[in-house]
Amino acid sequence: MVNSVVVVGRVGQDPEMRYFDNGKVKTTFSLAVNRWDSRTKEEITDWFNIEVWDKQAEIAGEWVKKGRLVGVEGRVVSSKWQAPDGETAERFLIRCNNVRLMGSKKDEN
Repeated sequence: MVNSVVVVGRVGQDPEMRYFDNGKVKTTFSLAVNRWDSRTKEEITDWFNIEVWDKQAEIAGEWVKKGRLVGVEGRVVSSKWQAPDGETAERFLIRCNNVRLMGSKKDEN
């Protein structure tokens, strides 16, 4: 089985960078990806949570900004936890191994 994803979209908010005691770096941000829904004849926006580690995280933390057009390559991962109401909650995100800055700085919103 292959777990690989590539998405291109606009960054929803400035990235959040976090440094850990062991020297690791993690950067997170959201990505808005538009698609056309032929049934409703409307553009739909899907939101993806992106998680980047190590050197790519440092690059993303420095260069990725809200509104910037970026492409990300990675894999879908999930985490499960017990919610306060006793139900099991699950979250999916893209663990990114490559961030590509696209467009130009004038394209930023």
